[in-house]
Amino acid sequence: MNSGLTAERVHDAIRAQILGRAYLPGTRLDPAQMAKELAASMTPVRDALHRLMGEGLVEARTGSGFHLPLLDEPSLIDLYRWSHELSLLALRHFTPEPPAPTPPTTLAERADALFDRIARGSDNGEHRRAMQQLAARLHAVRHVEPHALAGVDEELGGLEDGLTHPDRRRFLSLVGAYHRRRARAAGAILRALYRPQ
Repeated sequence: MNSGLTAERVHDAIRAQILGRAYLPGTRLDPAQMAKELAASMTPVRDALHRLMGEGLVEARTGSGFHLPLLDEPSLIDLYRWSHELSLLALRHFTPEPPAPTPPTTLAERADALFDRIARGSDNGEHRRAMQQLAARLHAVRHVEPHALAGVDEELGGLEDGLTHPDRRRFLSLVGAYHRRRARAAGAILRALYRPQ
């Protein structure tokens, strides 16, 4: 098989495992075991793990290899703040974009799609790249938010409607409320995240 195709396949498979919550935050990732499971050599697995470090999904610890980053309350609050700030940056130059042709099926996917749509509406492509990286880092958290927060479905619906029928001031208020609510509930969200599945 072409080495470029193998590298992409391995990267995409490991990334999908991480986003699919196959590992809890803090888990040590064993490249040899992953290579065996993915029917690949160690080189593309290590390359994929290094790429995922660049995406903020994996970290390397001196002397103990690759791990998923641990997430604590201050770090999660920082991620929510960054999401809010990035959304506000993108909304400064926002032109509404149509929703994706394939509707997302989970609440986490809906949140990812909503903020991707905000970033796509910006005239600055860096907003979209930053938002996609942030969405990947928040994806597992977004899966468990409904266990810690009531009304997530309705809240996302209000934001989705706000993007379709923009009242700028009201929408900015909704985006701010969305992020503040999560920052206040960061401890409960983390307890849901670390609860065994």
